[in-house]
Amino acid sequence: MKKKKVKKVEVRSFNPAVNLIFNVVIALFAISCILPFFFVIVISLTSETSLAENGYRFWPGEFSTAAYTYLFSGQMSSKIFQAFGVTVFVTVFGTLINATMTSLYAYAISRSNFPFRRFFTLVALITMLFAPGMVANYLVMTNLLQLKDTIWALILPLALGPFNILVMRTFFKKTVPDSIIESARIDGASELRIFVSIVLPLAVPGIATISLFAALGYWNDWFNALLYIQKDSLVPLQALLMRIQNNLDYLAKSTGMAAQVQGGLAALPSESARMAIVVVSTLPIAVTYPFFQRYFVGGLTIGGVKE
Repeated sequence: MKKKKVKKVEVRSFNPAVNLIFNVVIALFAISCILPFFFVIVISLTSETSLAENGYRFWPGEFSTAAYTYLFSGQMSSKIFQAFGVTVFVTVFGTLINATMTSLYAYAISRSNFPFRRFFTLVALITMLFAPGMVANYLVMTNLLQLKDTIWALILPLALGPFNILVMRTFFKKTVPDSIIESARIDGASELRIFVSIVLPLAVPGIATISLFAALGYWNDWFNALLYIQKDSLVPLQALLMRIQNNLDYLAKSTGMAAQVQGGLAALPSESARMAIVVVSTLPIAVTYPFFQRYFVGGLTIGGVKE
């Protein structure tokens, strides 16, 4: 028998000097991303007096937790924790709905044997190019669906997006081979069984990507609460922090109220409170992201066809 020739695979390696340059560039880029958030944290821990005298600095001239005390003291604390719970629920539940609906829709239009794939693809493209407008959305949510002052008013508007649909459609077409699906059909598997048992394990990277987009959208959403939510028990964190910021701006600009409090307004944190609001709204999602990153990276190594 003839012996098969084994092809040698050349492994290219960077020159040590070039590798060092790339590492330095990546490190500087990482620092440039982390530095602004560190700057915001420092300002939130600086007293208003020090900010007025010395301006913004990378190290506070006088440490103060007055901004966080203002946010987490008394009745304000209970409102923030309640709004935080609403935001967590909306983010988790809404992301599950978004990932499920987007994956099902994209998988259907990615299959060549689906007769209406062009029609539903065109529907997704039309909604991306031509938005109905705020008035139409408001009338549908309040008059037609009767969802005003309900938790669904914070979930359904972001439950399906055309961009995520097109991303997953391309991912399914490039990653899930037709040969695997045809083999499963020959073995007698139903479409639902094929999707759950075969397609979903292969689509982990794509689902992780759109889930991350959806989670960030739900977490940072405040506009839907501004339109549809009037109950204090359903106000999400971002909307509540925006209200607090507006109140601080009103107090700072109201000369009549400043005269009434006679110097008490000067002790009220303004600049540091703004930065504390940014920290409160950003830190939870920034802390939890590394725990989910390993699933995102691990999904990139999953493959269905092996040679």
